[in-house]
Amino acid sequence: MRARAPAGPCDRESKFLPLPPARIGLNGLFEGYASLFGIADLGKDIVERGAFRESLVRRGTGGIKLLWQHDPAEPIGRWLALTEDSRGLFVRGQLSLAVARAREIHALMREGAVDGLSIGFRSERARTEPRSGLRRLERIDLWEISIVTFPMLPQARISAVKALRSAQPSSHAAFAHA
Repeated sequence: MRARAPAGPCDRESKFLPLPPARIGLNGLFEGYASLFGIADLGKDIVERGAFRESLVRRGTGGIKLLWQHDPAEPIGRWLALTEDSRGLFVRGQLSLAVARAREIHALMREGAVDGLSIGFRSERARTEPRSGLRRLERIDLWEISIVTFPMLPQARISAVKALRSAQPSSHAAFAHA
């Protein structure tokens, strides 16, 4: 499902991806894929390998927001890592549990009631295949990634939600041993 804002400088789209039921830690740390390359979603869009590269360099991890349901009034945490790999856009995030809404979302994630990720972006370069109607997204300006209720691409999932003993949520070793 593609959501569109009014045309103009704020022309933005979103894509929904599911979070699988997972072990949910007490500290709100999670990781998974916000987008998968080469797979058509329900809106007939395919994100191409490398589509996020320029945006990730330009904005950096801190410039891409972690929101609830694409609502800019509801930031719920921060991204610790955003990386394109051979599979897609790998993300590692931290819910800000001092924020009431983030605590609610965390509880819903722990219960398996919320299971989606969605990217909010502006298409910078895309081409549409005339026969199939598929749109191939070649360059994306990524603005935000949201935790959402409804998924768009069933194959992309959060792979882990862990509790860390350390106050350093970005520790790769802590994920390996949690």
